[in-house]
Amino acid sequence: MNLIIVPARLKGIANVNYWTSRSRTTRRRFLQGAGATVAGSASLALVGCGGDSDEDDVSGLQGLATPTPGANPTAAPKDPFAEAKRGGTFRMTQVGDAPTIDPYGNFSYLGKMPATFAYSRLFMYKAGPGIKPADVRPTGDLVETFETSADGLKWTMKLRPNIKFHDVAPVNGRALTTDDIKFSWGRATDLKNTNAAQFNTVVDKVEFPDASTIVFSLKAPSAAFTDLLADASLLHIQPVEADGRFNPAQQMIGTGPWIMTSYQPTVGWKFRKNPTWWNTGFPLMDEVVLSVVPEYANRIAQFQAGNTDQEGPNAETLIALRKGIKDLQVFGALSTSQSWIYLDPDPASPWNKDERIRLAISMSIDRDALTDLAYEVNKLRAAGLDHPINYNSVIPAGHTRFWLDPKSAAQGESAKNFQYNVAEAKKLMSAAGFADDFSSTYQYTRVYGATFDTLSEANIPYLNAIGIKTTTEVQDYPSKYSTKTFVGDFKGIAFGPESAFPEAGGIPLRLFSENSFNHSRIKDPTLAKLAQDQARELNEAKRKEIMAEIQRENAKHMWYIPHQGGAGIGWVVYQPNMRNVLDYRTTGYGFGTETIPYYWKDA
Repeated sequence: MNLIIVPARLKGIANVNYWTSRSRTTRRRFLQGAGATVAGSASLALVGCGGDSDEDDVSGLQGLATPTPGANPTAAPKDPFAEAKRGGTFRMTQVGDAPTIDPYGNFSYLGKMPATFAYSRLFMYKAGPGIKPADVRPTGDLVETFETSADGLKWTMKLRPNIKFHDVAPVNGRALTTDDIKFSWGRATDLKNTNAAQFNTVVDKVEFPDASTIVFSLKAPSAAFTDLLADASLLHIQPVEADGRFNPAQQMIGTGPWIMTSYQPTVGWKFRKNPTWWNTGFPLMDEVVLSVVPEYANRIAQFQAGNTDQEGPNAETLIALRKGIKDLQVFGALSTSQSWIYLDPDPASPWNKDERIRLAISMSIDRDALTDLAYEVNKLRAAGLDHPINYNSVIPAGHTRFWLDPKSAAQGESAKNFQYNVAEAKKLMSAAGFADDFSSTYQYTRVYGATFDTLSEANIPYLNAIGIKTTTEVQDYPSKYSTKTFVGDFKGIAFGPESAFPEAGGIPLRLFSENSFNHSRIKDPTLAKLAQDQARELNEAKRKEIMAEIQRENAKHMWYIPHQGGAGIGWVVYQPNMRNVLDYRTTGYGFGTETIPYYWKDA
């Protein structure tokens, strides 16, 4: 069996632009542009670079398994494409339908993720051998080179030459121009778009001096501006023809590595490779089939039967698959996703009248038990796979660069608010005037998979134990949870996951600023300022301290009550004949562009 756990640091980064000298030249030109950025504002250098101390960040994962030969951190890197075979179909699943396939019509990962197959972004995340998912950094997608002004406020970007849209009517393979960037930027920043604030709070203006140049003027220096442009939740480049000549809610036409050939609700997508993608020679496979399979048992059965090439098992299933499939390939790493118990914004609600109720809810949660429940820690350990128990803070544990361990001395006095202490929680409830029970709706949705369903139900007895009588409402995802509860239009207590943001600085900006991701519509001036401060701080050490203070400040008030969903190791299994799947890993939703084009199948 081929079992590789990613956290070990590998030396050497393979050049994804392998097939042509033109592509290698393009990569060098982009890196020269990156050098200009380091000299100008240091933002690219400071975000995600990490030093030798990063080894300590993943110490809890060492010993999960002994890597196979070739995964030794000191071994010379091998060429990931030396024996590559072209052709074949990559088959994968997702758990539900997208509210719409137009990436500007929703903020659901069920729609954002498929969009990355067909649409390019200005930047994407660089994946490859030796790069841990939590360490992926931006590299050019449509942008070939860029430079910044000395003050970090002006970013001048040049598009790659000869980028063509898919050869699909009515666009018919025409060349990309900055008119398309301007159109897409308009959609991304339109106030009707739920993600508009992500750009509008950072960018002052955008200019398009010619058909291949974009100039961004920022309101303040940004430590993560290229991350913002690489975020697969935000800016997807559509042709101007999407403004009335075709319906992007029914068809995807972009410049990305895959061309959408069909989409059927409840069935899924089919994509074929784009022969004119800018990264010449890729994708290696001919087709991707992305099927909608809501039932976990069905997804696992399809994988066991060899009908899919990739699946995400829970720990118990992983143990069984390791025994049942020879040479099964397994990837495991701490997730960068997060989950919360969050509360309605009504000023008359008990938790908004007295924060001790929020603190009591946090103390009612047994985080150790929930981690074992969700990730079956004890079963994994019995099977020889170690698993750390780390607590999520407002920054998830998987974002090791900025995560503050809630159990550490650096957390300070607020560390007690993460401890399981029902007796103290009841005292806080009583002191807040709720010695007797009060009632609340408790709401969640069943679209995130079996682990989140289990955690959602496990919260109920914890809440009941401290005197909160719950009426459970399991909400439909597209019609209510994602469009109402998730954006703060609800009453009562809610539970759900947060997006796996590639760059941790986006989390406080979303949670504590005026935007749709501020689920409880929190207006805390201290946290709002800290969120902006970390985004503008170009000194790495100072930025880390601001992020630590954000975590301490949220823990003092528990505006968001961090949960253990996402705090464990996420497992992905692949069929034995898949290649490069363990070396090309990313985070967030961008793998349609960032990893899958580099997979190949050994027949």
